[in-house]
Amino acid sequence: MDSEQKHLEDDSLIEEGEVQQTDQPGLSESEIQAVLEAILFTASEPISVSQLRSIFDRTVSGHAIRAQLQKLGQFYDQHQRSFQISEIANGFQICTRPGYAGWIEKFHTRQVRVKLTPSALEALAIVVYKQPVTRLEIEEIRGVNSDSVLNSLIEKGLVRISGRKQEAGRALLFSSSNQFLEQFGLKNLSDLPSVEEIQEILDQSESDLNNS
Repeated sequence: MDSEQKHLEDDSLIEEGEVQQTDQPGLSESEIQAVLEAILFTASEPISVSQLRSIFDRTVSGHAIRAQLQKLGQFYDQHQRSFQISEIANGFQICTRPGYAGWIEKFHTRQVRVKLTPSALEALAIVVYKQPVTRLEIEEIRGVNSDSVLNSLIEKGLVRISGRKQEAGRALLFSSSNQFLEQFGLKNLSDLPSVEEIQEILDQSESDLNNS
């Protein structure tokens, strides 16, 4: 007989929804629900009834825990919350509802996009502050070939081809995109910090490091 089954059999001696009393003060249903909700919200994996009982030092029966989880789930349903309580892998977990999967995927995709390498950030900064700018001009500032980082920034939607330079060769011009503004929470390019402000921040950071 495994420990989970034994706990369930022990719980059969306690009526459903009842809080088993010990030397600790009893908890109300709302308090039990609040504790269960907090635990499930912070857990990264399904939590078994036995684990949840141990939180209460086994002063709350397994039946009571299941009943309060059910009521909590019903509350989420009634108020059309974006998450639900699911019984998975012999435990319980708070999960988002399937109907929101597309929105969640869209959010996480955007989060991945803004994770740039130092070289990509460097090239992006040059485009943003010097735009419109050619690939050659970017490489002159960086001192290295910038084909791959530029392609990466274009694929991520942060940089766009904005035209051609009106000179011999008609080199492509690169500028930042509207998606760049969205990703970095800017209304427009005038919201960008000035070069002087950035230099002040860098100088302060260097000073803090030297003094630490």
